[in-house]
Amino acid sequence: MLSQIKDHLSPTRTGLVVWDVQQALVGSIFNKEDFLKKISELVSAARVNDISVFYTKIVRLPEKFESKARLAMWKEGKGRGNRFEPGDIAQEIYPKDGDVVLDKYTGSIFVGTSFEYMARNAALSSLVFTGIATNMGVESSARHALNLGFLPVIAKEAVSSSDKDAHLRSLANMERLMPVLSNKEILNVWS
Repeated sequence: MLSQIKDHLSPTRTGLVVWDVQQALVGSIFNKEDFLKKISELVSAARVNDISVFYTKIVRLPEKFESKARLAMWKEGKGRGNRFEPGDIAQEIYPKDGDVVLDKYTGSIFVGTSFEYMARNAALSSLVFTGIATNMGVESSARHALNLGFLPVIAKEAVSSSDKDAHLRSLANMERLMPVLSNKEILNVWS
């Protein structure tokens, strides 16, 4: 499969998405040390290869303007609730000049942001997804990317979740739809 998608993953056509790697979320995942090592490796390689790096950050809306469905879920004890403070992006992979930080309010990088506009203007055809949580925003955004005609690639060593079983199920789901690759496979194409 890698030989078939190699051209799509060239540095000039690829963006790296760093999904919600915020302090509180990093503290809750099952594989913190390995995750931070692997995601740092990809972020560093992206910068060396002049690949655009897009960070997302969870931002809360004032309660008056929040989705009624989300508010109802939170009141029932589902989700993180309106009091959740994810914190800033983890220092180990903190954005640098030239990186893009997108505030977002939903589980898709494409809803309520200018991400699609920027990706298309930069002629990106592939998006490598990293971050937290595999089974939530990463999978949701990767599926959305596929539906919009981008090639989503999941960096399987650089995604995580607080729920290991859900993380593994999500990776298995995505393997049926899109490439799920190791860092080594991705880095070999970028080098």
